[in-house]
Amino acid sequence: MPRLPTEPKILLAPLVLYRRILRSHRFMPPAMRSMGDDYVKAEFRRHQNIDNPAHIVGFLSQWQDFNIPEGGWGKKLDSHRLDKLSDEQLGQLYELRNELKRSLGEK
Repeated sequence: MPRLPTEPKILLAPLVLYRRILRSHRFMPPAMRSMGDDYVKAEFRRHQNIDNPAHIVGFLSQWQDFNIPEGGWGKKLDSHRLDKLSDEQLGQLYELRNELKRSLGEK
């Protein structure tokens, strides 16, 4: 079956995306907001001096997809995306999951 061409995704400017993400955290519980804000700030700081255009586009598009969820917050990652994560990223995801559960009082 032939694939239909899709419209190219328009990426937001980094500062616009950064502000939009932080604004979206305003509706989270305080503990989650604090952790989310810290994580976003650290990630954007870490990627601030990247020169490779492919990395920049990948970084911005992933954050833009994450920030504008179609089904709302808390949707499961599909296996295709999980398979692409490195061991370090899987470890970070696991730690984030545990920290969120702990901050929400779950076991």
